[in-house]
Amino acid sequence: MTDAAWQEFLLRLASASKVRLLLDYDGTLADFAPTPDVILQDPELISLLYRLATRDKFLLGIVSGRSLQHLRELLPFKGMLLAGTYGLEMQLPDGSSHAVVTFEQVRPIMERIKPIWQQQMDGQHGFFLEDKGWALALHARFAAPDDAQRVLAAARAEAEAFSPGPAFTIEHRLRFLEIYPVEANKRRSIDRILAQYTPPDALPVFAGDDTHDEEAFAPVLDAGGYCIRVSQDAVETRAQFRLETPAQVRQWLAGLEDART
Repeated sequence: MTDAAWQEFLLRLASASKVRLLLDYDGTLADFAPTPDVILQDPELISLLYRLATRDKFLLGIVSGRSLQHLRELLPFKGMLLAGTYGLEMQLPDGSSHAVVTFEQVRPIMERIKPIWQQQMDGQHGFFLEDKGWALALHARFAAPDDAQRVLAAARAEAEAFSPGPAFTIEHRLRFLEIYPVEANKRRSIDRILAQYTPPDALPVFAGDDTHDEEAFAPVLDAGGYCIRVSQDAVETRAQFRLETPAQVRQWLAGLEDART
């Protein structure tokens, strides 16, 4: 991005009467925790987001792969939208919550697969099984490359053998495997947020760091908004802008809060 383009973006934000500000959490607002079950509250981040959420100008929302319960613990205040499990479960600014599908539709599949995946990783080093309630994720971030490839491939085969059907997605990427409902989709979730919970005159802005976020940039761009990819690598992206680290994202957000526009 050029400095001129970034300055033009900041001017557009300053002139907008409303901004629908959507943010991923891990890798975007905060560095990744040692394991996904670790809840590390950051008072500085909580304070920054609270100040933005209490401004009439900003309609703040967090859209994350973490569970809604995790987001509630990480950001313990009302006044902003929280979309957990890629938006499958959502809490509105007034504290009310809902899910796109019922827990009873989802949990039996997770209960069948969880012990199988646990068995695959037993005795192995560097693996972590994350139970989000609505989804299961097998992390191999700290495993040896050959072990990661072998265990994740076997775990995926076991999940596919259950034939969970078209209502579920099995996502397999480097050092990571997850099964979740197809409705747990950031692109669909942001579509819903923009259509149902965003005034038509609000300027949409979304910042995220991974492939789920990349897919979710589409509805924001289609609505005439702006996207920011958070990455230290020169990844291919449809976002107009790139910031390298969560620290840079926070600096940008603090600038919005300090501008008092």
